[in-house]
Amino acid sequence: MDISLRTHPRTQDRGYSRTWDTGTCSSAEARDAVAALLAAARPAPVRRSVQDAQLVVSELVTNAQKHAPGPCALSLELGPGAHALRICVTDTSAEPPSPRSPDPGRVGGHGLHLVTMLSRDLEVTVLPEGGKRVTATVPLVAEGTGARDDG
Repeated sequence: MDISLRTHPRTQDRGYSRTWDTGTCSSAEARDAVAALLAAARPAPVRRSVQDAQLVVSELVTNAQKHAPGPCALSLELGPGAHALRICVTDTSAEPPSPRSPDPGRVGGHGLHLVTMLSRDLEVTVLPEGGKRVTATVPLVAEGTGARDDG
């Protein structure tokens, strides 16, 4: 009996992870990690998609640093095809993030609204060992797909 086998090339999944044990998360390091990971993505995302993902990761890491004592962790997952970037930030607070009422005159407090606008999905998971994981999935538009790059 002959079995016909077909092989399909698979783009390697790409990822990044970082834990800050000191409790001082670095949003700058998180933005740099997003830029480096997406620079290696194929197809390459447009600059606007990279900037959106950097803004989301910066807001999530900043919230973890601001509202949760202790260590935090960052995980970035880019699957085959580079259609979306999954950003996971874990911290020590079990309190879910809550958006503030919109106030154009207020400085700060708009980050969660931005994350919600730029993400396809936003999920909060309370962890059994304590703390929570906030996961945002940011859609990526590939270069050459006819999408406008506003950057």
